[in-house]
Amino acid sequence: MEWSIQEIARKAGTTSRTLRHYGDLGLLVPSRLGSNGYRYYDQDALVRLQRILLLRELGLSLPAIKDVLEGQRDTAVALRAHLRLLEQEQARIGRQIASVRTTLHKTQEGMELMADEVFDGFDHTAHEREVTERWGREAYEKGDRWWRSLGEAEKKAFQDEHEAIARDWGLAREAGARADGDAAQEIARRHCAWLSTTAEPSRSYVIGLGEMYVADPRFGKNYDRYGDGTAAFVRDALTVYAERRLSD
Repeated sequence: MEWSIQEIARKAGTTSRTLRHYGDLGLLVPSRLGSNGYRYYDQDALVRLQRILLLRELGLSLPAIKDVLEGQRDTAVALRAHLRLLEQEQARIGRQIASVRTTLHKTQEGMELMADEVFDGFDHTAHEREVTERWGREAYEKGDRWWRSLGEAEKKAFQDEHEAIARDWGLAREAGARADGDAAQEIARRHCAWLSTTAEPSRSYVIGLGEMYVADPRFGKNYDRYGDGTAAFVRDALTVYAERRLSD
């Protein structure tokens, strides 16, 4: 069975122009061209388009998506990885929904709110001594002032951004992306942007942080929960990015 480019565009909620652009980039090649020049797509093309759209929703650029697709040619493995990550995202959103419902109910009833019901706090002071020893007291105090200046919505957005980055690291590793490839380096760029709370992080800071993700299970678990070896993949990709893009 096959579908015309117009049918696929309509069903996927995109445009024929976008599909042609994907074809020009080598992302989604039509299964055949009709005598009239129209593009037609078979079932394999549909599955590939689904993967492209999923990766786009995760925030990956088109070059990064191409790198992921070329690195993972086993469609079943890739779809299982997508499914697992989507289920994790579903669970995360479910927790958010429950939190908002609780807040709404208690505010309407005039009941007292508990902080942990509204915001799953980020205890940045838990590692005060460690941060001070590694990067100096000034670095800790600057980060502490920045964190305390944020409202609860901003703190939640900061946490959610890291959650999305960690998830994307797991997806890229599962898909067979190279640490120095476009997909991993795009996530590394986002990761470093997330770290840029008060200033662009230095090369040595990012490399040291990557090493800590692997050496310290307290930090490594944030990534390895998306698949064993993800923390090491993060370290390797961040090291490449830092050496290429950052300075001390």
